[in-house]
Amino acid sequence: MSRHVPSTTRQDGQPARGLRRDWSASAALAGFVAVVVSYSGPVLLVLEAARAGGLSPELTSSWLWAVSVGSGVTCALMSLWTRQPVMVAWSIPGAALLITSLGSYSFSDAVGAYVVTGVLGVTGLIGRILAAVPKPITAAVLAGVLFPFAIKVAAAVVENPWVAGALVLGYLLGRRFFPRYAVFAALGLGVLTALVRGRIEPVALDLSLTQPVLTVPTFSWEAIAGISIPLLIVTAAGQNAPGLAMMHTAGYAARDRLLLGASGVASVAFAPFGSHALNLAAVTAGIATSPESHPDLGRRYVAGISCGVFYVLFGLFADTLVAAFAAIPPGMITALAGVALLGALQGSFFDSMHPGRHQPAVIEAALITLVVTVSGIAPYGIVSPFWGMLAGIGSYAILRRPAAAATR
Repeated sequence: MSRHVPSTTRQDGQPARGLRRDWSASAALAGFVAVVVSYSGPVLLVLEAARAGGLSPELTSSWLWAVSVGSGVTCALMSLWTRQPVMVAWSIPGAALLITSLGSYSFSDAVGAYVVTGVLGVTGLIGRILAAVPKPITAAVLAGVLFPFAIKVAAAVVENPWVAGALVLGYLLGRRFFPRYAVFAALGLGVLTALVRGRIEPVALDLSLTQPVLTVPTFSWEAIAGISIPLLIVTAAGQNAPGLAMMHTAGYAARDRLLLGASGVASVAFAPFGSHALNLAAVTAGIATSPESHPDLGRRYVAGISCGVFYVLFGLFADTLVAAFAAIPPGMITALAGVALLGALQGSFFDSMHPGRHQPAVIEAALITLVVTVSGIAPYGIVSPFWGMLAGIGSYAILRRPAAAATR
């Protein structure tokens, strides 16, 4: 029997039932938990990028509104259409990339670069080009983008050993006893310690609806090269690829072109409001596709719809979330962002340095890619991930040996 699952068919091949009959509390809860996990870690990268880029509170709230509502609408529609738990989120490594690069360009140029990223994602052109690049090189770009955040965790612990140290301890305990919620544990213990030590200022929260801010995009080659291309690379390698793999592993015949195309269209639509990139989720996909969501494979799509609904609800009150996180000490947010990215950093390091079937030249080229990306160089206003990729491809072209010579 074919594994292709059209929208009128359940995953087990039976005719699809109505959403009301397929609904379950466990799947709805799985969708809610997925959103909570997203907001306990990845959202901090957006806030840190906005702070580093000097964005106003209004633009920051609009950014959070855009990635939340965009993710939610795409989650819900794709899950309902495919009868699969399609989890969409904003690009985590992309937000990490923007922490170091957003301040180098005007915000309208950055928005223009986001639009280009979405358009290229829809066409699949960059995906086909990247498919020709050895995986260790693209993984090294991702590792180079994420590595500085791990270093900042150590610096944060030295500067604020009580709060940042408690946060790291919470993360380690979470990894030991409940790995899926390790970042949430880190946030909880960090906030508790900060409250006890008087490091969090009281703030009055307003539950008014967020008003998104429209930014007319402008386009510059510097921003396209410095943001669009690196953003596509880290999003494809760090989010879309593992997100699709997660769905396939769970037993779903994910329609790759449909899902990637939908996330690309959503990226373009919400870019003028600040969304940098929307993509398939990896970590939260594991929550929605697991048996804990529902024993019946064909009813887990409810988790995707639930996730979408809660994303939209959270996004509508983005102002409140921004105000709440503004009360948290900046060093604590930096440390939390760092521990939240450790898993992705570990995976990208492994993929970039693991020989597998690759020639030694590929691994050496990946190391060169990593070094250049971590360096932070930005000649001609183009940030280091672009140059890291270029250096990796160029060095591999020089170092590689013909297949016949490599086997002698």
